[in-house]
Amino acid sequence: MDIPMGTQYMTRGKAKRLCTVIDKHITTNMKGEIVRERYVSSHDFCGQKVIDYEVVPCAIKMGAIQ
Repeated sequence: MDIPMGTQYMTRGKAKRLCTVIDKHITTNMKGEIVRERYVSSHDFCGQKVIDYEVVPCAIKMGAIQ
């Protein structure tokens, strides 16, 4: 269920954006169990790079470009 870096997807909603996955953050508890998995993505807005640090895996899979 791992999403490779460089995967591109379209966001949903009124203002659709082409985003690229650039990193993955995993949070574990004291037992070593994964309790949270988030991806980091970026897109361009008016010539600047905007980074989103809280992207869930299902949002990437729903908007994946095939």
